[in-house]
Amino acid sequence: MEETRMAPQGARRATAFSCLAFLAVSVQAASISEIFYDAPGSDGGNTFIELTGRPGETLDGLRLIGVNGSNGSDYLVIELSGTMPADGVLLIADGSEDSSAIHGARLYTRADLQNGPDSLQLRRGDRVIDAVGYGDFSNAVFAGFGTPAVDVAAGKSLTRIAWTGDNASDYVEADPTPGVAAPAPVPLPGALWLFASGLLGLAIRAGSES
Repeated sequence: MEETRMAPQGARRATAFSCLAFLAVSVQAASISEIFYDAPGSDGGNTFIELTGRPGETLDGLRLIGVNGSNGSDYLVIELSGTMPADGVLLIADGSEDSSAIHGARLYTRADLQNGPDSLQLRRGDRVIDAVGYGDFSNAVFAGFGTPAVDVAAGKSLTRIAWTGDNASDYVEADPTPGVAAPAPVPLPGALWLFASGLLGLAIRAGSES
């Protein structure tokens, strides 16, 4: 009979903490935290998109795509690059640094979203990482997650408050907070939380046995 050998304590600790680190990465990737698409008066130079994520997370290969509710076509493409800022908030403003009313943005570009019903997707290649659709899609093409978020009043933002996978539950109408919105807590699904708890217990046990 072959002898069963336990992994060295250091290897067990490294494996446990590596799994926990991977878990943290998987649930805190970049996501759409706030969109301000309908400013009072003219939208040009007054609107913004905000993402949140892990500080230092790579943005290379990510694209923000505006999806037209009238026919489901892409009407806006914003290519992202670099890394998520140290505070975990990436502000993208419409217009140029000189012409935009939004100050302190990381990226100034064409970021004027349509007033809806429309959707905004965050994609890596053809994979949709996050998406939010807003407005009445009774006769429109919805490209968000779950059910649509509300169509906010002029001068208000659509702001994320949760990560349930349903836009109507995850986003609410709120006052705009460009660049200063704190990311909402990311709740772990039940099975994932049990898995994480087990890994944490393994890590603690490995540490106590050293």
